[in-house]
Amino acid sequence: MAGVLLAVIVADQLSKHWALNNLDTQSIDVVWTLRFHLVFNKGAAFSMFNGGGAGPIIAVIAMGVVGVLVWQGRTATSKLGAIALGLVAGGAMGNLIDRAFRGRSGFLSGAVVDFIDFQWYPVFNIADMGVVIGGIALGIVYAFAPDPDPHTDPEIDPETDPETDPGNPADGAGPTPSPTSTSTPSPP
Repeated sequence: MAGVLLAVIVADQLSKHWALNNLDTQSIDVVWTLRFHLVFNKGAAFSMFNGGGAGPIIAVIAMGVVGVLVWQGRTATSKLGAIALGLVAGGAMGNLIDRAFRGRSGFLSGAVVDFIDFQWYPVFNIADMGVVIGGIALGIVYAFAPDPDPHTDPEIDPETDPETDPGNPADGAGPTPSPTSTSTPSPP
């Protein structure tokens, strides 16, 4: 997860550095409707709440989200799950760096640098791609993840889990006690 997180942050920040140095006075048409066009987003994703002063609030929420994702990454059970968490966390961190350090009015006063523009979709950046692709991958991982096997899942203790308790008749693993029988201990 850490490698993916760092790769997204580095690619995002390098591409934004390029955009700031090359797109400040021009747009570059790439193919079809795709162009590189520099915009600054002080609002949420897809420029929601732009200009409303929500930037610092969004940054604080993003810090919490990144913390939760990094915490969850410790317990990722599949390679795709770890990659997906790294994409989302790296994307959130990339945009958080912009909000924290690209402002002229102090910490958390910055705007996110967006420059990938299809002209029929909101302008975005590599960090946004990480968040969206990682989010879709997380949805796939959780939608198709098998139910945990209590015999291999370290979080489920077969000794105390009623579904795997050998004395529990519900799972068919143990003897079925008779409601009328009583057992007496045998003498030593």
